Amino acid sequence: MSVDPMAYEAQFFGFTPQTCLLRIYIAFQDHLFEVMQAVEQVILKKLEGMPDLEISPVQVRKCTEKFLCFMKGRFDNLFGKMELLILQSVLQIPPNILLPEDKCQETHPFSEEKFQLLRKEIEELQEKYKVELCTEQALLAELEEQKTVKARLRETLTFFDELENIGRDHGTSNFRESLVSLVQNCRKFQNIRDKVEKQSKRLETR
Repeated sequence: MSVDPMAYEAQFFGFTPQTCLLRIYIAFQDHLFEVMQAVEQVILKKLEGMPDLEISPVQVRKCTEKFLCFMKGRFDNLFGKMELLILQSVLQIPPNILLPEDKCQETHPFSEEKFQLLRKEIEELQEKYKVELCTEQALLAELEEQKTVKARLRETLTFFDELENIGRDHGTSNFRESLVSLVQNCRKFQNIRDKVEKQSKRLETR
């Protein structure tokens, strides 16, 4: 059996020529075996009507197997020649013939150099895609962080609005000014506290 894969022929036929020939070979062998079994049964039946002949069923089987081997050898020899003829002249697509789906190669030939350039371009595009994907992930993460900060800022503003409303309820006209004054007073109290602590330490050391 030929070892050439004949891929172009397989593309056209839907099967490899070797597969087709292998099935023919197996089918003939099966048929030959069935015929020899039938012939053997006929011979044995004929011998039943000839009791004077000293031929046993075992001898008939040996002769049948010998003839089967002879026929198989002859067929293998003829099949080898038939296989060569079929593969070269029947199931082979000539090298100058293109299948319909490959007709575009006549007007747009594709060389190995073009293939390598296209492959390189594809690899570069894949790298760019990876970079863009990483950038997109980083932007999405930053967007989520901005959403979180925005939500916290909104909560803070809401808190100050509520404090301002409370201040108004208690007679404070401008809550923001009151808050600034409170912060300044806190700083003054902190300075006074620091001075008192320093004086206390001095008294303790005397």
